[in-house]
Amino acid sequence: MTLDRRTLLKHAAAAGIGAGASLLGLSVRAAGRPQVIRIGVAQAGIGNPPGFSGSSAAAANGKGWVEEEFKADGIKVEWYFFKGAGPAVNEALASRQLDFAYQGDLPAIVARAAGLKTKLVMASGVRANIYLAVPPDSPIRSVNDLRGKRVAMFKGTNAQLPINLVLEKNGLRERDLRSINLDQATTLAALTTKDIDAAFGNINLLRLRDNNAARIAFSSKGGSPIFTTQAHVLATEEFANNYPDITARVVKAFVKAAQWSSDEQNREALMRLWARAGTPYEHWKEDYEGEPLRVRNNPNFDPFLVARYKDAVEQAYRLKLSRGKFDVDQWIDQRYLKAALKDLKLENYWPVYQPNGKILGA
Repeated sequence: MTLDRRTLLKHAAAAGIGAGASLLGLSVRAAGRPQVIRIGVAQAGIGNPPGFSGSSAAAANGKGWVEEEFKADGIKVEWYFFKGAGPAVNEALASRQLDFAYQGDLPAIVARAAGLKTKLVMASGVRANIYLAVPPDSPIRSVNDLRGKRVAMFKGTNAQLPINLVLEKNGLRERDLRSINLDQATTLAALTTKDIDAAFGNINLLRLRDNNAARIAFSSKGGSPIFTTQAHVLATEEFANNYPDITARVVKAFVKAAQWSSDEQNREALMRLWARAGTPYEHWKEDYEGEPLRVRNNPNFDPFLVARYKDAVEQAYRLKLSRGKFDVDQWIDQRYLKAALKDLKLENYWPVYQPNGKILGA
């Protein structure tokens, strides 16, 4: 799905077009508007047509809201899914193959610290739970028992930072484990065959539990929100600068999806929609039980989320996962989001959370 930069330049030269033109369906851009809007997703696409799950951005994809917004303009919308998650999305962004992307905080931070010019335009898929699974007969009962054990985690994704926070809370560091970098599918297989002692991951670990192939030893559900994963929609600075009106309309389409995904009347429909991408409806229902939809489908960069991103920048640098630190306030561009909220009369629709994760004024 991705091309490296050398290949991109080679093909662009052969085609007689500039390096800024896309090789994923977009030829030389027409004045004032693009021919194609390219959106990358830091998840593998599942189904036909392919889709993903767990966020309002996934609902926008499943419902076709971005496509509908630009149908009358004749502008195509193309979605690209990356099994390699956030790091793979970064490669595509660096090669100028994408205009927007849905990914988690850590990979976006790593890319920004390395000089990739992006802007965060709205939140999507925040406060997602992480889980720790072990074989059913394992002596491991909690995070405290992981020292020296073979523990899988998908490094470079937005789960790595909260996992490290969980470890630190329990007096451990990643170096205290025999940590193994595995993607989601490989993790499920390795845990089933007991080639690893434990695995940190997301809701998909519940599949092994239901098949009696694993036991959940820890979940962030019901605990402090600092132990959850955060994600967003970003735009490249190049696209936003060239097409600010188009960028605003893309964000507005995503905000409409966030509102629909936050409406409790749509809870059943939302989770059925997400289930089309492979994770059972029952697991979404369990994962979200007791939690309002407006918590995790909130598009706002409120004080809580801004604080989480600032902490993530510091943590990534401290753990030597990124090259440096930068100003998060300058990275987040809320102009498009605020315009969409005002236009849709949703300025007060979602609760505002303080840095400690509690609702402002509560």
